[in-house]
Parts: sequence; C-alpha cells; structure tokens
Amino acid sequence: MLTLGIDTSNYATSLAVFDADAGEVVCDCKKFLPVKAGQLGLRQSDALFHHTAALPELMQKINDTVPLSKIQAVAVSEKPRPVQGSYMPCFLAGVNAATAFSLAGGVPLYKLTHQQGHIAAALYATGDKTLFERETLVFHVSGGTTDLLLCRGAQSIIPLGTSSDLYAGQAVDRLGVKLGFAFPAGVYVSEQAALCEERIKPKVSVRGTACSLSGLENQCAKLLEQGKTAPYVCKYCLLCVAETLLRMAQNALQEHPGLPVVFAGGVMSSDLIRSYITARLPDARFVPAKFASDNAIGIAVLAAKERGVWQTL
Repeated sequence: MLTLGIDTSNYATSLAVFDADAGEVVCDCKKFLPVKAGQLGLRQSDALFHHTAALPELMQKINDTVPLSKIQAVAVSEKPRPVQGSYMPCFLAGVNAATAFSLAGGVPLYKLTHQQGHIAAALYATGDKTLFERETLVFHVSGGTTDLLLCRGAQSIIPLGTSSDLYAGQAVDRLGVKLGFAFPAGVYVSEQAALCEERIKPKVSVRGTACSLSGLENQCAKLLEQGKTAPYVCKYCLLCVAETLLRMAQNALQEHPGLPVVFAGGVMSSDLIRSYITARLPDARFVPAKFASDNAIGIAVLAAKERGVWQTL
C-alpha cells in the first residue's frame, strides 16, 4: 500500500510516498521557500503563495517516480501542533492540495500536524518499530519549537518542557543572518562551527525541563563585539543549544527513568550537537539529517497507520 504525505511549513514544501508493505520511503522531494537576504523568514501570505506555486512541480516529480494513481491514502499537516488554537495560514496550501487529491482519486484523507510529522519521521528513522508503541521522550527542536515531549507514537503527545522565550532554531538563524548567511542559516552556522578547534564551555539557563534561550542571542552578539571569530561564535551557539537539551533530557530522565530519548527537528541535523549530546548521553537516538527535518516522510508514515496497515511496518 502506498501513502502520500504533504507538508507545507513556513520553511519548505515537502512531499513523500511511503510503501507500507515494504516499510520503506519510496520517494520524497522538498523545495525550500525563497527568503530575501537579511530577512529572518517570510510573511504568511508570501509563504502561502510560494507553497501554492511549488506543489504542482513537486507533485510532478513524485509522479515521475511513483504514478499518483497508485496512491491509496493521503495525509497532510493542517497546523503546527495537535493542540487547540494552533494555526498558520501556510498549511492551507497543503490542505487544499491534499483535499483535491483525495476527492479526485477517491482515496482517504487524514489531517495531521507538523509536529506529528517530525515525531513520526524521527521514530521511523531510528529503525526501532517498538518506539511507536511505547512511551518515548522526544525533542522537537526547530525554528518554531524547542519542545520536550512525552510521546506514545505520534498520537499521544504530552508537553514536558519548552523554551520560555527564544527557540533554538531562532537563535541559530539570527546568528547566521547576522553573519551574512542566507535564511535558514543552520547549515552555514554548522559549517563555520566545524572550523573552530578551540575548547568552549557553554553557559546555559535550564530549570527542570524548561529553558531560556534569549540570553544566547545576546551572548553571541557580545562575543562578536569582543572580536571573536565567526567559527568560534557559531560553535559557542551550537554547544549552548546542545548543553541546554542535554540538561533538559537528564532532568526528564530523573522523572521518567529508562525511557528512550529521541531528537527530532531541523536543528538536530547538526553534527556538533549530535556528538556533544551522545558523548554524555550515549543511548540518545539521533536520526539522519534527512529525517530530522523532512515532515512529509513522517506524515506519509502516519497515513499508513491511520489507514490501518500499521501491523505490516
């Protein structure tokens, strides 16, 4: 059985096809939304336009690999999180495309969320199918979230902690743009950080499973004013994010001992963050960069679950 996942977040248009019988992602494609130099994102009206323009092209790419006539279910992110009041206009582009596809093809439509897509993609990428059936501590860390969640699959999600102000992805992107890189700037910040060989001790603000990251932006600005190099400041920024997440995880494990810890979201594609945390929390699960940020894959996987073919995975 083939399922199609569609996600139109504020950063990228993405689609994926999942083969539930084989338990494999057959194909996927993504197109990042264009952001003008120096800007830290897009207005929702612009994001909606770019998604609408990109979807036909990406649908064609999918069809070139897997005929869309073979799709038996479609799922889409309709909002950021599975909570009341969660809403962003950019998701309307995906919902409209998925609804039209469902009606035209006579296939079931499942409306999910961006966060559920991140969680499902991460759990799937670990290769441990049991994580969908038991409690897991999942971090969703991106430009719009720094959330620690107690999950059972991607359907039961209980928030345990978050940032009280700035999100990790925002801190990284703001530093990158300040240094002259394009938005989103995570990949450039990671490249710069890899050039720094100095030992750095990060300073963070964590209380229990909650954190504050607004000070990180100010610390980075101060370091630049003091003449620190871009590689040094980028490494400092990423290590602060890593130490923050590590402490949140350690505190959560005191309350929920023995649970697996999985890191999801675009920020988690950083090799520096990954190596820092795994050196101190060896059992932490990090997924390949592709699955850390591609929600359409998770959405397509969840479509198979909603369709009732989960036992074949």
